[in-house]
Amino acid sequence: MFFVYILVSGADGSFYIGQTNNLTERLRRHNAGLEKYSRSKVPWSILWSQTVPTRAEAMALERKLKNMKSRNRIIAFIKGNTSE
Repeated sequence: MFFVYILVSGADGSFYIGQTNNLTERLRRHNAGLEKYSRSKVPWSILWSQTVPTRAEAMALERKLKNMKSRNRIIAFIKGNTSE
């Protein structure tokens, strides 16, 4: 099982989109400043996540979300999906 997730920064409200097989550990790494892109925007919290059965599906959904490039489109997408 894999997770596709959207984090929101407590520092500036920006989003981070990613995928992992361990969501709890990934969030811990983001908040500990261990990830280069996200370290300057801690603290992070989970805005949305969805489970998918395979890494390939997780990567495809992550790519779809990142290609939306619009905060409003991403929000509309996640409102139409169930958070897991």
